[in-house]
Amino acid sequence: MAPLVQSDALIQIDLSPRKPVAKPEWLKARAPMGETFHDLKKLARELNLHTVCESAHCPNIGECWNQKTATFMMLGNLCTRRCGFCAVPKGKPEPIDHAEPSRVAYAIAQLGLQHAVITSVNRDDDNLGAAQAFVNVIAEIRRLAPGCRVEVLTPDFQGVPEARQLVVAARPEILNHNIETVPRLYRVAKSGGRYERSLEFLAAAKRESAAHELGPIVTKTGIIVGMGEEMHELLGVFRDLADRKVDILTIGQYLRPSRDHLPMSRFYTPDEFAFLKHEALAMGFRHVESGPLVRSSYHAHEQAQSTGLA
Repeated sequence: MAPLVQSDALIQIDLSPRKPVAKPEWLKARAPMGETFHDLKKLARELNLHTVCESAHCPNIGECWNQKTATFMMLGNLCTRRCGFCAVPKGKPEPIDHAEPSRVAYAIAQLGLQHAVITSVNRDDDNLGAAQAFVNVIAEIRRLAPGCRVEVLTPDFQGVPEARQLVVAARPEILNHNIETVPRLYRVAKSGGRYERSLEFLAAAKRESAAHELGPIVTKTGIIVGMGEEMHELLGVFRDLADRKVDILTIGQYLRPSRDHLPMSRFYTPDEFAFLKHEALAMGFRHVESGPLVRSSYHAHEQAQSTGLA
């Protein structure tokens, strides 16, 4: 048996709390304030509505709400999935509130919005019921706020074709489904999601809507960067999306909501966001919104203008 070797070297373990990395200047947003901000918040509370702006800790909440732009989140405030990047609470949701679409539409009418964005938590417990809620809110917005464009940001409905077809047939002006990240990171970042399923959702929406007299629907998706992906992986995702004729792409920086969420690998610089936009536009997207603070519905009105909807 070999003799034990005594070493005088000591391993130093740093037990002091880690200092948070300071955000770059380009990631600092104004604190939310202003009369319009408070009015919208009050209205949402009165109608028992959720906004993804609050639930997902969006950094643009002050800017968007003061411009009377808000993304309403339907089907409760508890998601059936546990995505590693998302701040929306997880758990067993309440039964679907079938009166909610009418309240959302009423709020949109009261605010006088010209472009409404509606999203939801994942409801893997009832995909068809979730899809019908989107159909109902589109109909109610058109009844109570005629002339308002409707953009919906939907889950993948676990690939259930009947659910997707319900939403496509309701003809929102923009149908958004976020790809979120590169295929390699799906298992840790997008729990319950499937990369190919999301690609097929976007391709099928374009394909199924093409036979309509108004032509194919405008499709949109978003991705967040800084979770450990490589640049070549991002460009590969962009090519996959462009091949499926997606019209609008949003690219934003991942900001870790808490220590319980997926760690952030790095901050992308404004020059890198400009590079990603340049590359995506060269692939054929009609509009690319790319920047540190960009989120899925950021500048949604301007995106509609660039695609000829406004």
